[in-house]
Amino acid sequence: MSHQLTYGEYLKVPDLLRLQNPLSDPKEHDEMLFIVIHQTYELWFKQILHELEKLQLNTSAGDTWGAVKTMRRVLTILKTLVSQVDILETMTPLEFNSFRGYLQQASGFQSVQFRELEMLCGLRSSHVMRALTGNDDELKRLETRMLAPTLWESFVEFMQSKGYEAKLPSRVQRDGLIYEPCDETQGLLLKLFREDPESAHLAELFVDFDEGMMEWRYRHVKMVERTIGTKKGTGGSDGSRYLHSTLNQPIFPDLWTIRAKF
Repeated sequence: MSHQLTYGEYLKVPDLLRLQNPLSDPKEHDEMLFIVIHQTYELWFKQILHELEKLQLNTSAGDTWGAVKTMRRVLTILKTLVSQVDILETMTPLEFNSFRGYLQQASGFQSVQFRELEMLCGLRSSHVMRALTGNDDELKRLETRMLAPTLWESFVEFMQSKGYEAKLPSRVQRDGLIYEPCDETQGLLLKLFREDPESAHLAELFVDFDEGMMEWRYRHVKMVERTIGTKKGTGGSDGSRYLHSTLNQPIFPDLWTIRAKF
């Protein structure tokens, strides 16, 4: 009789459950929660990147409803990421500091997958790249992602597929967003909103994504502030001061600017 695949085998559950290894000695109860939450974040980041790659295929092909479906899934995952902060906030500052020293220089600042997500959004940070030196495989992943099309560039391709004479934005070598808002593109977006409700619906989902990323950053920075206050972060970051600098930074500024032009 052939072997029947089990739930645990398919999902590699025994392997998965061996990946939570607290370092505190004696063991601090809350370190397990900290590890599980952050490993879960990394799994969700992996899924978001997977979905956004599909989204870019949808937009490049002019597949409006394929793109809408994919973006709706991404937005739902983003809400889950934000809600997980509620779980982390059940841990008090004293409970976190009971094992914080064991993290040494390990920090969420070093999350390569989140940096890949930022690069897909068109964001760049030389500080992040310097903090990740020493791991050639991770740096190669980030360098590859930096050269790949951004989400906004893919949306411009989507506009082109719908007959709008939109131009791909010129990239600027700098920290922050790598392209400037464009009056010409904004004029075409206004035309799209007035003439093509299906494409406009997708554009609004891109705004939802932008807002969702801002919400995630805000909840994250407030969680860090209530946990470590103004202390320096591990892994070479400036803690909440660095996180504050990333707030209120739209990744699709043209979609926000046209609000005042309707």
